[in-house]
Amino acid sequence: MKKLIGASVMAIAASTAFATSAGAQTLIFCSEGSPENFSPALSTAGTTFTASSTPIYNRLAQFDRGTTSVIPGLAESWDVSDDGLTYTFNLREGVPFHSTGYFTPSRDFNADDVMFSFERQLDTEHPFHNISGGTYTYFNGMGMGDLIESIDRVDDYTVRFNLTQPVSPFLSNLAMDFASIYSAEYAEQMMDAGTPEQLDLQPIGTGPWVFQAYQRDAVIRYLRNNDYWGGPAGVENLIYSITPDPQVRYQKLLAGECHIMAYPNPADLEQMEANEDVNVMTQEGLNVGYLAFNTEREPFDNRDVREALAMAVDRQAILDAVFQGAGQIATNPIPPTMWSWNGEVVDHEYDPDAARALLAEAGYPDGFSTDIWAMPVQRPYNPNARRMAELIQEDWAQIGVDAEIISYEWGEYLQRSRDGEHDTVLLGWTGDNGDPDNFLNDLLGCAAAEVGNNRARWCHEPFESLIQEARTISNQDERTPLYEQAQAVFKEEVPWLTVAHSVVFVPMRSEVEGYIIDPLGSFGFYEVTLAE
Repeated sequence: MKKLIGASVMAIAASTAFATSAGAQTLIFCSEGSPENFSPALSTAGTTFTASSTPIYNRLAQFDRGTTSVIPGLAESWDVSDDGLTYTFNLREGVPFHSTGYFTPSRDFNADDVMFSFERQLDTEHPFHNISGGTYTYFNGMGMGDLIESIDRVDDYTVRFNLTQPVSPFLSNLAMDFASIYSAEYAEQMMDAGTPEQLDLQPIGTGPWVFQAYQRDAVIRYLRNNDYWGGPAGVENLIYSITPDPQVRYQKLLAGECHIMAYPNPADLEQMEANEDVNVMTQEGLNVGYLAFNTEREPFDNRDVREALAMAVDRQAILDAVFQGAGQIATNPIPPTMWSWNGEVVDHEYDPDAARALLAEAGYPDGFSTDIWAMPVQRPYNPNARRMAELIQEDWAQIGVDAEIISYEWGEYLQRSRDGEHDTVLLGWTGDNGDPDNFLNDLLGCAAAEVGNNRARWCHEPFESLIQEARTISNQDERTPLYEQAQAVFKEEVPWLTVAHSVVFVPMRSEVEGYIIDPLGSFGFYEVTLAE
């Protein structure tokens, strides 16, 4: 039997307190994989955010449901100074933290929790900074440590952030998963007990769902937070049935063993749409799937090699075979639905002969050996990474490049690729806040290269200067030409092979009501109900 996190959680899962009461509704979500942990500050994977920050935590600001518009969260209002350097947040009063079998709060949420949640990431001397590995990839990759000069606790319900420079998407950034608010009291209790890492494994938040139990690769259980400040969720029990195989997820959906499933196999969509018991929601994805070249390694430090490999790949064949046509070939690192997308950028054409000649000019007339890392799980930007890798492998073989396909368990895959162990790696991104900065800076900036979120490990000054200037400007019309130039520089330097922007599909049973696709890629069930 696989071990659940913590004996107390095992007791909760088995107790009658968790058992579904007569008439109570239980919503079951067939998810695609296990979370890395239950701590959004330490994570980068959407799988983890869907299991932690979305159901369990809140942030100072949040995105209005189904949009990228920022609205109040744990801060009911805020004031921004004229120079854009000071943000003062007025916190919501009377917000309780979760009570569980392993923690009972003695007070409501206040400024101490905000201070703890950000200073843990900001201050290298903070007692919790190095707990659970102390890797704050989002916070550091976005340059938050350099941006935040200080944080002031004005009073119990007022917190002031002082910045070193104005940054246009700062409020949007604070609505992102990494900025979730933890309980400082719970952290102190765990530190006193000698088990501080439990903060990241047995979560306590203020969100609409209370964590109950987790069995890796099997199930996560949540109970409705009836004291939630936004009002109780639509159903009482929420269960994540962890099911990596998309066909098995679909069979569970048909059998009524789950109500909503993640990431269907594109080949099954036609059958799903014909089934009267299944509804399939669809939306253009705010995403990009890519193959990153590790520019710190030979021969990928040579841009001509990178361009040759990009020209050798038949992306239309990938779109047809992997995405079943449900998407479009990606030219730029941001999707065409995002403002500042540059339609004037000239894409690499599929041309094996020209690719072979360019590779020879770059000093590799006989090719070379390399690897292609392929994700073990489905993502919205890549429904079948193994098949994609095989197609790229075949194309590269035509120009003399012998590529071995490598994969790891999802958490290990993310960590090893952050550490730069790959030659080339398949990955992708769904936007976190609707701003181009979230793609161009968080995935391709120099700070992101230092912490590993920039899998190309590419730090290019002409590109960097453009994106850093753009993020200090508040006027979108003035920011747009800088991002357009940055996309042109990106294409010229080829740190990635941009593969595709996908369409997002969410199949669900016909009795599901109130679900809305999140344009930022998470799955949220707060307002979902089940028809009788």
